[in-house]
Amino acid sequence: MRRVEVVAPNFKRRLSGVTSTVVQLIPQQANALGIATLGPGLPRELPKMRWWQLPALFARPEGKPFRIWHARRNTEMLAGVVLKHVLRAPLKLVFTSAAQRRHRAYTKWLIRRMDAVVATSARSGSFLDVPHRVVMHGVDTERFHPPRAAEDRWEAAGLPGRYGVGCFGRVRHQKGTDLFVSAMIELLPRHPEWTAVILGRVTAEHRGFAEDLRRRIEAAGLAERILFLGEVPDVRPWYRRLSLYVAPSRNEGFGLTPLEAMASQTAVVASDAGAYAEMIEPGRTGQVVPAGDQAALTGAIEAYLADPETTAAQGKEARAHVCDAFALAREADTLRAVYEDLWTAPHP
Repeated sequence: MRRVEVVAPNFKRRLSGVTSTVVQLIPQQANALGIATLGPGLPRELPKMRWWQLPALFARPEGKPFRIWHARRNTEMLAGVVLKHVLRAPLKLVFTSAAQRRHRAYTKWLIRRMDAVVATSARSGSFLDVPHRVVMHGVDTERFHPPRAAEDRWEAAGLPGRYGVGCFGRVRHQKGTDLFVSAMIELLPRHPEWTAVILGRVTAEHRGFAEDLRRRIEAAGLAERILFLGEVPDVRPWYRRLSLYVAPSRNEGFGLTPLEAMASQTAVVASDAGAYAEMIEPGRTGQVVPAGDQAALTGAIEAYLADPETTAAQGKEARAHVCDAFALAREADTLRAVYEDLWTAPHP
């Protein structure tokens, strides 16, 4: 623990976008600084501190005047406030905000007690009332890479058609799964070489929503060309098999899936929810449409289905764009600069 300079708590057991960020980012950060996670449900290979090691936070780390507690949720901010301001642990508090809405009074109270605040996009930063720095999420361009082997080709999926279009994530209204299905019901009869896949979990409260979508697909006679594949052990080959990825969310915090798709050399059509509009270059790496606009989404998708060569060319541009602007190492380096500013600032 003396070598742990940064603690990244993760106080939510179920997988979420925040948890996914922690899982991908921490190993990259660990290449350059002493960092450990704290919390349940995280992979064993991540550097971790245990709950019984909490007393170690009351001693300064080796070579630093204090540790940094980097929170991403209200519960984690509250724990940091208690540790620093009530129990007097030598900590500085950092909070990353992805929310794209006005914060409630309680959250604002917590944020005002942070020593540094990071926004994951310019849009999320516009809802903050305190000084902040924009640090957009990155993606591991080694884990998410272009097709390299036969298993990365559409043919390996064993599904109909020559090209795949997909929508990944939890199946629910917020994610716009119904918008994707409606677009596919309209478009696939006109584009017989394409098949659509939907990957992601259906939770109990959204089972009725998913069943209604399946009934609509059956009624359209497209059950063999619009497929629900559920959760898969590894989503990465599916990104590589697709020619087009669609992210039709009605609202998002940040949203990593378009970056993962683009890093896999796949063009993207996305809504302007989350940070999607800040990561996609329209006409070069994909297209952005207003969130919830069925006609705009369907029209944007059809342009790609009708022109597979342009779709493939934009996929290559998307890969180059992500490597240049959204590599995970870039995010880790920028966050380290935030930490260094705190460590080197004058302090009592």
